[in-house]
Amino acid sequence: MTRRGLILFAALGIAWGIPYLFIKIAVSELEPAMVVLARAGLAALLLLPLAFFRREVAQVVRRWKPMLAYTIVEIILPWYFLSAAEQRLPSSTAGLLLATVPLAGVGIAFAMGRPERLSRANWLGIALGMLGVAALVGLDIAGSDLIAVAQMAVVVVGYALGPAILARWMSDLPGVGVVAVSLAATAVVYVPFVLLTGGWPTALPSQAVIVSIVVLAVVCSALAFLLMVALISEIGPVKATAITYVNPAVAIIAGVAVLGERITVWTIVGFVLVLAGSFLVTRRQRVPVAAEGPEEACAEQGAAASEGQGAETAAVDSK
Repeated sequence: MTRRGLILFAALGIAWGIPYLFIKIAVSELEPAMVVLARAGLAALLLLPLAFFRREVAQVVRRWKPMLAYTIVEIILPWYFLSAAEQRLPSSTAGLLLATVPLAGVGIAFAMGRPERLSRANWLGIALGMLGVAALVGLDIAGSDLIAVAQMAVVVVGYALGPAILARWMSDLPGVGVVAVSLAATAVVYVPFVLLTGGWPTALPSQAVIVSIVVLAVVCSALAFLLMVALISEIGPVKATAITYVNPAVAIIAGVAVLGERITVWTIVGFVLVLAGSFLVTRRQRVPVAAEGPEEACAEQGAAASEGQGAETAAVDSK
């Protein structure tokens, strides 16, 4: 990896590892819906001008049906349930549970009729990931808040389903346009929701909460997406997926260092099992290419990279 690639990788690992900390701070004073509205609205204001300048908005809006589905499962629902869950769960636990997204992705592939042939390593990864979740839910938080765990399950499924929708119906659309439009649509949806549910704050939030919202929108959403685009351009979509294994570590460190959250033995056990499981689940079998000519092999690799880039760059896992 180049020096620029390392810098981008480290920056994105931090940008996508710290949202859980700042969500935890924000929901201490704001309703979850208000957190989503403020984060999505500010991020949209930053990305929409760029998307309009690049003439990407119109072509995204024309594909409004899959775009709406993507926005609902990737942002509208997950961001709300993640914020709601963090009213009860430690930020580090929330970040670690989201590392199970690759495990959910296997189930999504089967549900969408595109099952992948699973190797023994993939099946082992599923088993390890499930054991890791069991360690976290049953032993680390002792099943103390099953509602919050259920909310995190919605987030995990949404984050796994969003990229699948992109890859199947919108892989040819520009990433900046997709994210800008989805963020703007989320803000529009949440304005009446916040007003009707009384989620608008009655007093000015504290400085810590305001800073948290700004960081969530500017760093963890708008800037993180641009970093992801640059990272994929630098090292390719396959290597860029390794960022998934960095984010939970950053979330745990941030939660402990800033909020004083505890780390138990089961936190470490769950961390190791979940990441090992996610790594093995996403591990692909090597396909022999000896019988193919170099042109056919290169064409298949290029197509796979292109599809992967479309799915990765527009997903704000965001995380």
